[in-house]
Amino acid sequence: MGDTAARPLRADAERSVRAVLEAAERVLAEDPGASMEQIAAAAGVARTTIHRRFASRQALMEALATSAARQLAQAVDDGRPDTAPPLVAMHRITANVLQVKGAWAFALGLPSDPGSEAAILQRDINDRCVAVLERAKAAHLIADTADLDWVRRVYYALISESLRSEPDTDPDTLAARIIDTLLYGAGPRP
Repeated sequence: MGDTAARPLRADAERSVRAVLEAAERVLAEDPGASMEQIAAAAGVARTTIHRRFASRQALMEALATSAARQLAQAVDDGRPDTAPPLVAMHRITANVLQVKGAWAFALGLPSDPGSEAAILQRDINDRCVAVLERAKAAHLIADTADLDWVRRVYYALISESLRSEPDTDPDTLAARIIDTLLYGAGPRP
């Protein structure tokens, strides 16, 4: 993230970085080829501000991906994956993740270098997801024979499809539908 990762920022500098990242998400989602100047204008900051904070367009993209991944990791943490009952954790995490993914879809879709902070956070999120699914399996919410990596990938696909087809639906409503579909499928209930 350029020089912003090396030392803490003043509150006003932090606000301008946040404004730039939020503007970059909006502008680049509409036009992935948008210029740094267009992003600066959308953020309400001077062109020099964006260039001072981000040495290059690539540095901005890396900061954007890292910021979004941090928010996604926080969304998982806020769902209390290690302490809430598994079904409650799954619902909370899903609702939280839907909100973050809905707001940061462009940034979360950016490719990351394998050693980057964003990629490391994504791998940690995947591991934490499987850990919650292991807790759900232990609570007999998921079959003992289930391949949890496959279940994780299906869960991610359900989240993606929900965001694509119903972006304006309440996250709690979508989370309930996703978890219900993940755990019970479309078959009749016993």
